[in-house]
This record gives sequence, structure tokens and C-alpha cells, in this order.
Amino acid sequence: MTVLVTGGTGHTGAALAALLADRGVPVRSASRRPGPNGVRFAWVRFDWADPATHGPALDGVDAVYLLPPPATVEPLEQVGPFLDAARAAGVRRVVLLGALAVLPGAPGMAELVGAVRAMPEWAVLRPSGFMQNFTGQFAADIARGEIRSAAGPGRVGWIDTADIAAVAARTVLDPDLPSAEHVLTGPEALDHDEVARTIAEVTGRPVRHVPTTTGEVADRYRAAGLPEPYATALAGMDDTRRAGAEDVVSPAVRDLVGRPPRSFRDFVRAHRRTWG
Repeated sequence: MTVLVTGGTGHTGAALAALLADRGVPVRSASRRPGPNGVRFAWVRFDWADPATHGPALDGVDAVYLLPPPATVEPLEQVGPFLDAARAAGVRRVVLLGALAVLPGAPGMAELVGAVRAMPEWAVLRPSGFMQNFTGQFAADIARGEIRSAAGPGRVGWIDTADIAAVAARTVLDPDLPSAEHVLTGPEALDHDEVARTIAEVTGRPVRHVPTTTGEVADRYRAAGLPEPYATALAGMDDTRRAGAEDVVSPAVRDLVGRPPRSFRDFVRAHRRTWG
């Protein structure tokens, strides 16, 4: 089978494309810009905002890993026509990267899940917060000794995106796996105080959790270039975390991949130089 991986240069997409290539699966990595030179799979230009790129990306494809359009609360406006084109092109299986917590004020995400479930074969991955957030968007704050959030004591089952990619590979390739939604988490749920303490213990650097407000979080997202209302909705996820929406530990990674998910402490050990 040939697999189209949208978001092919992102955290989960790049890892999934590499896993599939390692198994000899023909992979088409799709993104607006080419990936690194020397990759072991084909790259195809793909832009959610440019429907002319969708048909060539889908030609000859059997399955799709679907990373929704970024920074929008109405993804179905672009994904709906894409799924119609995928069905017309003969695509049978679509694996959607969703999320454990529902994005506040974004009913379009639920509509997107419904559209994916209408495909002949499907899977919806619902991961908790990414461990990579702390080596990405929060890295500069951590280097200054802070993690700022409005999540309060809310715990999150932080997950390594490599574990998400491993589950995605199974759901894309296994013809005997029934269509289903899969909640994906790491092996433990940690609040931001515990996250800060773990980073401090492993790195030997002072790091503390600084509680803030949802409004300040939204302002930071807007300052980073995220549009309204997405910035407000994304900041609202701290409210849902504070209420316990992601205080979940799921066995799905072990059940689907046959090994336990990576712990947060092990992740920090592997990335300890990131915050230097």
C-alpha cells in the first residue's frame, strides 16, 4: 500500500514517515515545503489552502495520515473537500490526529471527527499533551527557569510524539485492526509543578511553575502569531486541564505497539541539553 502522510515534516508526520519507510512501505510525505534532503521517501507539495495540490498528493494512495490544518477552529472547511477527493481517488483508510481534550469553542473539530468516521476504514488518535511542547514552544521560558500555565493543579498524561507515530503506523498498516478512536497518553499524569520539578532534578537547573491566567496565555499565543479565535480556544485548554480533562493514563500505546510509552523523566534525560 502507498501511504500519504500530511504534515510530513512535523513531529508525528516525520516520525511516522520514517517508521513506514523502515518497514518498506511506499510513503508520500506531504507538506508545503520540502523535508530534509536524503529522506527515504517521496515528497509532494501539499497545502490545505491550495486544493490544486490535493489531487496529485492523493493519486495512487491507499491510506492517509491526516494532520488537520493548523490554527483554525473550522478545519472541515478545508478537510471536507479533501476527504471527498480521497474517497473519489480510492483511498480506503484515514487515520486522523485529533486530541484528548476538546478544543473549547471549536465545534468544527467534532465535525471533522464525524467526517473521518464516514470513511470506509478509519482511526482517530486522541493523544494527550505532547512532551515536545517543553522542548518547543516552552523551551525559551524553561531556559529562563519558568514554565507558565493557567492549568493550575490539572494533571496531563504527557506523551512523546514518537509513541503517537508508532501507534499511527499500526493503525495505518494493520488490516485486521477495527476502526476505532484511541486515547493515547504516557505512563503517568503530571501537573506543571511536577513537570518543572522533574526538569530541574534531571538538568540541575532551577525551574519552577509560574501560575498565570487564561487571558495571559491567550495573549502569548496571539503575540506568537496565532489568529483569533484559535488563540483563545487554545488557551482555553488550560481551563479544561485545570478541571481534570486530561488527568488520564491509557494503556493504548502498550496494547497497540507492544511496549510501554516513554516516561517524562526519560524524555527529559534525552533532551537535557535543550534548555542549556
